[in-house]
Amino acid sequence: MSSEIKTRKEVRTEDTWDLSSLFAGEADFEAAVKRLEELTAKAPSYHGILGKSADSLLEVLKWYYDGRLTEECVGSYAFLNWATDGSDPVNQRRMGRANQVCTAFDAALSFFRPELLSCDIVEQYMKDDPRFDDYRVAVSHILRTREHTLDPAQEKILAMMSDFAGTPSEAFGDLTNIDMDFGQVDGRPLTQSTLSSFLVNPDRAVRKEAYEKFYKGFEAHKNTIARLYCGSVKQDIFEARVRNFPDSLSAPLFYDDVPVSVYTNLIEAVHKGLPALHRFYELKRRALKLDKLAHYDVYVPLVSDLEINTTFDQAIDIIAKALAPLGEEYVGILVKGLRQDRWCDRYENKGKRSGAFSAGGFVGNPFMLTNYKEDVLRDVFTVAHEGGHSMHSYYSSHNNPFPCYDYTIFAAEVASTFNEQLVAHYLLSETKDSRMRAYIICKQLDDIVGTLFRQTMFAEFELACHRMEESGEPLTLQALRSTYRKLLEAYFGADVELPECADLEGLRIPHFYRAFYVYKYATGISASIALSERVLNGGEQELQDYLGFLKSGGSLYPIEELRMAGVDMSTPEPVLAAVSKFTSLLDELEKLLEL
Repeated sequence: MSSEIKTRKEVRTEDTWDLSSLFAGEADFEAAVKRLEELTAKAPSYHGILGKSADSLLEVLKWYYDGRLTEECVGSYAFLNWATDGSDPVNQRRMGRANQVCTAFDAALSFFRPELLSCDIVEQYMKDDPRFDDYRVAVSHILRTREHTLDPAQEKILAMMSDFAGTPSEAFGDLTNIDMDFGQVDGRPLTQSTLSSFLVNPDRAVRKEAYEKFYKGFEAHKNTIARLYCGSVKQDIFEARVRNFPDSLSAPLFYDDVPVSVYTNLIEAVHKGLPALHRFYELKRRALKLDKLAHYDVYVPLVSDLEINTTFDQAIDIIAKALAPLGEEYVGILVKGLRQDRWCDRYENKGKRSGAFSAGGFVGNPFMLTNYKEDVLRDVFTVAHEGGHSMHSYYSSHNNPFPCYDYTIFAAEVASTFNEQLVAHYLLSETKDSRMRAYIICKQLDDIVGTLFRQTMFAEFELACHRMEESGEPLTLQALRSTYRKLLEAYFGADVELPECADLEGLRIPHFYRAFYVYKYATGISASIALSERVLNGGEQELQDYLGFLKSGGSLYPIEELRMAGVDMSTPEPVLAAVSKFTSLLDELEKLLEL
C-alpha cells in the first residue's frame, strides 16, 4: 500500500464497510429519525398507564423497546459514518442530528423506569403470558434494581444532576488533552497519545526525556488534577449512598450481578504472580543491557517488530486457520463477513478515527473499524480481536430478542481476547523460526502484563482511594501519590528504578473517572485464557459450551454465562491459571533469548 494517507473518497469501495444492512441510504436514515421523533412525541400518552392492565403494560413495553431499537440504529449509522471521516461536514451534521433526537427520546423515557418499579403487579401480569416472552428477562433485570431506585421526584433530581456530574472527567480531559503543553521530543510533539511511541523508542535518552517532560507537565497541575479526581471519588460515594448501597464498590458491581469477592479475589490472585512479573522486568533489564531498569524502560519490546508483510486477505486466511477449533459455522460467517459482506473498514484515511473497534447492533451486520498496516504483525491480532467482538454481537443478535440481546463489558472482553489466544496458538504451532516464536510469546506476555497485571494495579488503586474517602481519611494529593507509589513498588519490584515523578502516573489515567471499570479487562483476559485452553484441549461439548456463551447475549448475568461456558469467575482459579500461563511463557522466552 502507498505510504501516503488517502482521502476518504480515494479509498477503494471493497476496503470500506457496507452499512446498507443498517440503512439502505440517507432516505432510510431520515425516515428512522422522523420515526424516533414521532415515538418521542407519544411519550406523554404512556404516563401512568403502565400498571392498569396487562394490555397497557404490553403497549408501553412495545413503545419503549421500539424506540430503543430505532435509537440504536440512528445512533449507530451516524457514528459509523462519522468515525470514517470526522472532518466531513455531512457526517458532522448527521452526527449532530442523531445526538439531538436520541437525547430528546432519552429525556422522554424518564418516567418509564420509576413507574415500572413502583408497579407491584408487573410480575403478575407477565406470569405465564407468552406475549411477554421477549420482554421477561429485560424487565426482570430492571425490577431487580427496585431497592436501589428512588421515588420519581428524587430520580428526577438525580437526572437533573447528571448534566454536570461528568464535570470532573470532562475538565480532566480538557486540561490534559487540550490545555497542557508537554513540548517536543526528538523534533516531534509530546502528547498523551504520542507518549507510548516515545516509551518504546530504542534510544534510552529519548525515552527518559519524554518521560520527564511528560510528568513535568503533570507536576505543574498536580493539585488541580488531584482535586478533580477527589471530586469524582466523592461523587461515586454520594451516588452509592443515595441509592442505598453499602459502599461505592458494590454499586457498579451490582448491575452486572458480580460479587464484591470477584474484585478482591482478583487483586489477591494477581499479587501471587508478582514474583513472576518481577522476573519479567529483570529479563527486560538483561535484554536491554542496563545496570538498572527504570520506569521509562519497561515498555521497550524484548523483541522488535519482525520484517514481515501480511496483506489483509492473508490476515483473513491466518485467522480462519487459527479459529478452526471454533467450527466451520463460526469461521464461515466471519470470513464471509470480512470478505464478501464488507463488515470491516480496513485502512487508514484522512479524518478517520484512530485505533480499532467493533460496533455490533441488533439490526444489520456487526461492523469493525481498523487502521490495518501490512507490515505490523500485531494488526493481524487486532483483526482477530475485533472479529471476536463482532461474532459475539452476531450470535447475540441472532439468538435473543432485542430487549436482552446486548451483552455486558465484563463478557465482551472474553470473546475478543479468546480469538487472540487462538491466533497465537496457531502461529506458534506453525513457525519454526525462533525469532518469530520469541516475538509471539513476547506479545502474549505484554498482553498479560498490560491487561492482567497493570489493570489490576489500577483497580487496586481505585479501591484504596474510595475506601480512604469512605473511612473519613482526606484524599489529598500526598495521599494519592503515596498510595500509588506503594503500588508501583509492589508491582515493579525493588530492582526497577522509580523516579520521583513516577507516582504522578496515578493522576493521568482517564479510566479512573469511570470508577471500578478497569478490573473487567483483567477478568476478561483470565477467562479467555481458561476458555481457549478448554476449547483447544476439549471436544464437541467444550466447543458448544463456548458457543452457548456467545449466543447468550444479555439473557444471563456474566458470571452465570461464563460458568456455563466452563469457567467460574466467582473463584480465583482462572486468574491464578492466567498467572501460571504467564510464568510458563516467561520460562520459554528466557530459554529462547538465552539471557
